[in-house]
Amino acid sequence: GKFSKSRGVGVFGDMAKDTGIPADIWRFYLLYLRPEGQDSAFSWGDLMLKNNSELLNNLGNFINRAGMFVCKFFSGTVPNMVLTPDDKRLLARVTLELRQYHQLLEKVRWVESLALDLGW
Repeated sequence: GKFSKSRGVGVFGDMAKDTGIPADIWRFYLLYLRPEGQDSAFSWGDLMLKNNSELLNNLGNFINRAGMFVCKFFSGTVPNMVLTPDDKRLLARVTLELRQYHQLLEKVRWVESLALDLGW
């Protein structure tokens, strides 16, 4: 049902703590779910789904691929970086995207900032 503090309907801070779910997972999910112009609905199943698909799978996959790349091409050691003109152009583009991300965060548009499509 709809959360109501006065009726005791919902998941509150002390209850969240008692679940044993790490605080960072709660932070991620609540920012992901946070309403920006409409009500949002919490469900345990959605918490599990977002944790597994968005946080664990995507982040874990990225970390695994980065580690495998370093092992395969650089013998497990990240070399010193020498920037080419193409690298500098890429960094300039990333900087612009990060500015857009920060602007969305400052406007409290969390969901849009988390789902920012870089369009590359």
